[in-house]
Amino acid sequence: MIGVIGAGAWGTALAHLLAGDRTPVMLWARDPAIADTINRTRGNPLYLPGVALHPAIRATCEIDDLTSLPVLLAATPAQALGTVLAVMPHFAGDLVLCAKGIEAQSGRLMPDVASAAMPLAALAVLSGPTFAHEVAAGLPTAVTLACAGGDAQWQRLSPMIARPAFRPYFSHDLIGAEIGGAVKNVLAIASGVVAGLGLGQNARAALIARGFAEMVRFGLAFGADSETLTGLSGLGDLVLTCNSPASRNYALGEALGQGGDARVLLAARRTVAEGAFTAPVLVQLARDRQIAMPIAEAVAALVSGVVPARAIVDALLARPLRPELDAPILGEYRLG
Repeated sequence: MIGVIGAGAWGTALAHLLAGDRTPVMLWARDPAIADTINRTRGNPLYLPGVALHPAIRATCEIDDLTSLPVLLAATPAQALGTVLAVMPHFAGDLVLCAKGIEAQSGRLMPDVASAAMPLAALAVLSGPTFAHEVAAGLPTAVTLACAGGDAQWQRLSPMIARPAFRPYFSHDLIGAEIGGAVKNVLAIASGVVAGLGLGQNARAALIARGFAEMVRFGLAFGADSETLTGLSGLGDLVLTCNSPASRNYALGEALGQGGDARVLLAARRTVAEGAFTAPVLVQLARDRQIAMPIAEAVAALVSGVVPARAIVDALLARPLRPELDAPILGEYRLG
């Protein structure tokens, strides 16, 4: 049996995927009503509507039910991960982190959050270009599975996670996989802003390319491998989320570009746009290491309500001209 922590769209889709070959899956939901609905109706209409969930899934609202399982996939929102995992400090199996973000309060990446809460667990990271509804529908998907335990852990986990249309690729680089997933959420908000303002496809392509340069600068400064950042969990995930309203972060950015108020939009959302929480802490971490990230800074200003979208775009376009491959100087871009 495999356990999945978190019955949102992504957790439910993963549970459905894993149960597809009749593997028993225990799915933990924070809300007892969601667990009851899944068990009674074989569906999760709140987060994954239209999907008839596999009967091998059993939902529970008691997280202690998962403590004896050999493998857990953690798919809670990034900001809740530490709190949820802290109730299982003695878990010593494989813990696969599926959340994408940086803990806003501490500035920690998800492996640091998880290792503090579950010091005995063997950590891995599952990340890549994935929309929950496509995974649940069985559409072809490729992801990075980064294993802290190296080849031995990969050999143990990959047969449990791989499915005919769900293909994991091995990596040892947990930092790179996590940074790619966290930074792309912020950049997807910026891409949505471009769409909301009607700036066109040329602008979006430029945004993705220059945003990717920021991801690489940040990742390399924190010890990520360049191959990871140019792979599925970096560039691959960035391309997906920057080009579709199915991305929660892109949809938030589009609404902001159309003049929406950040506080109102965030308060009204049932699902979490992780980039809104990640942007401010990402910018602070970059400043601490003298890494210039003008697009990320623009998003942080936008989600905080400091500056409207149009003014932010104007400020980005007014930046000094330079060779494309030069590393920009920290502090040359400031709003206000």
